[in-house]
Amino acid sequence: MNLRKHMGLLIIVVAAFAFSLALASPVSAQEQKPTKFVTIGTGGVTGVYYPVGGAISRLINANREQHGIRATVESTGGSIYNLNTIRAGDLDIGVVQSDWQYHAYYGTSRFSDVGPNKKLRALFSIHPESFTVVARKDANVTKFEQLRGKRVSIGDPGSGQRASMDLLLERMGWDHSVFGATFDLKAAEQSIALCNNQIDAMVYFVGHPNGSIQEATTTCDSVIVEVAGPVIDKMIEELPYYRSAVIPGGMYRGNPTEVKTFGVGALLVTSSDLPDDVAYEIVKAVFDGLESFKRLHPALEHLTRQSMATDAIAIPLHAGAEKYFKETGLIK
Repeated sequence: MNLRKHMGLLIIVVAAFAFSLALASPVSAQEQKPTKFVTIGTGGVTGVYYPVGGAISRLINANREQHGIRATVESTGGSIYNLNTIRAGDLDIGVVQSDWQYHAYYGTSRFSDVGPNKKLRALFSIHPESFTVVARKDANVTKFEQLRGKRVSIGDPGSGQRASMDLLLERMGWDHSVFGATFDLKAAEQSIALCNNQIDAMVYFVGHPNGSIQEATTTCDSVIVEVAGPVIDKMIEELPYYRSAVIPGGMYRGNPTEVKTFGVGALLVTSSDLPDDVAYEIVKAVFDGLESFKRLHPALEHLTRQSMATDAIAIPLHAGAEKYFKETGLIK
């Protein structure tokens, strides 16, 4: 009887002690549990967007115990997909072209039917991108105008290059019927189709050097096509998000001289619904780790904090990003 009493008393004491510990000191695992999950939409796995998104995710996650944010990266159809999905509230953050961030915010061009997305916000600018056309050498195409009658991959319908291609065709007074055939290939599929002689040319809006362009020019004889002339000059003059661009000579096999084209910038965008403190910590994580971020890809090596805070941003900054840039003196 006494033994049972002693055992019962011991159980009560142990339970009370455990309860008091639970009240006095929260479980450390709970302290480290992320309080906010964010998903970064990128592009095809062979482009720059996907590894850039992965690097941003790693920089955020490196200190998630302190700020309580955990980031994941998702391969997507590209700029248009990312912008539409952010608008729908199904994606937190996306990497997009500067031209399509502008159109999405103001409800123009591809976004005229759905109207302006005034909740769209910029976090920071990333790298410059060039509208790049690669053709099989035996297609005898060196200028964009020579694509008439050719088999052309005009890009994934959700991508920025497809939307930009359609805009360029409209400016030239062309439509898809000018080509011998058109294909809606994803970025990862284009170089294989080119070298298998399934298409004569491919279109890609991308930072250089790029793995897919490298594959196309290494696997088969191919050339980078000039995209220049009065139509392009007028487009650059009238549309503030476009600029002249040059793809350096010698970067790819069989292309010893520089090639003229036009370009945009790539940006990280989100919605004003993203909490200010989350946006602030995301920007801070990338800018604090900028040197390692720049080593990720040659297209990023010339980035500066100043260019990332100002270049190619044609929509309002997110309040969290603006706070960080003002604290660090990057903007006034």
